[in-house]
Amino acid sequence: MKSDRTFFWRKLHSISGLIPIGVFLFVHFAINYTAFYGAETYNQAAAMMGSLPFRYAMEIGIIFIPLLFHGIYGIYIAREAKNNISAYKYEKNWYFYFQRVSGILVFLFLVWHVGTTRIPAAFGAEVNFDMVASLVANPVYLFFYIVGILMTTYHFSNGFRTMLITWGITVNRKSQNFGKVIGVILFIVLSGIGLTAIFAFVS
Repeated sequence: MKSDRTFFWRKLHSISGLIPIGVFLFVHFAINYTAFYGAETYNQAAAMMGSLPFRYAMEIGIIFIPLLFHGIYGIYIAREAKNNISAYKYEKNWYFYFQRVSGILVFLFLVWHVGTTRIPAAFGAEVNFDMVASLVANPVYLFFYIVGILMTTYHFSNGFRTMLITWGITVNRKSQNFGKVIGVILFIVLSGIGLTAIFAFVS
C-alpha cells in the first residue's frame, strides 16, 4: 500500500513539473525575452499578461499550487535520496545528484523571485521594465538571476529526460541516448533565451 502511494505521489510530482510548471516556464521566458526588443515591447507584453481575466485564480491554481507541491515534495525526495557519487562516479549518478541540488536551489530562487516581483505587484507595484532593471542593477541580484536561470533550465531539461525514462517512453539505451540529446538541446536553448532576456535588462 505504501509503495502504491509513493508511486502515485512520484508520478504526480513528475507531471506537475512537466505540464503546469513547464508551460509557465516557456511562457515566462518568452515574455522576458521581449525585453531584448526594448522596454516598450516588454512593458506591452507584461501588461497583456497582467490584464488576463481571472489572472490571480490562474496564477494560484496553475502556477503556485503545482509549484509548491513540486518544490516541497521534491525537497522530501532529495532528503530521502541516497547520494553515492563518492563511491560510484557514474554519469547518471551525477545527473541524479545535480537534479536534487538544482531543485533545492530553484525552489529558493523562486521564493526570492516571487518575493521581489509578484508580492509587490499584488500590493499595486507595476511589473515593468524599470522594476526588473532596478533589480538586476544590483550585481548580487544579477548573479542570483543567472544562477537561478541556469539551475531552472537544467532541472527542467534533465527532469524531462528522466521523465521519458520513468514513464516508459525511452526504454532502451538507444532511445535513452536520444532523450539525453533532447535534454541537452532543451538546456542550451532555454538557457540562451533566459540569459539573453535577463541581460536585456542590464543597462
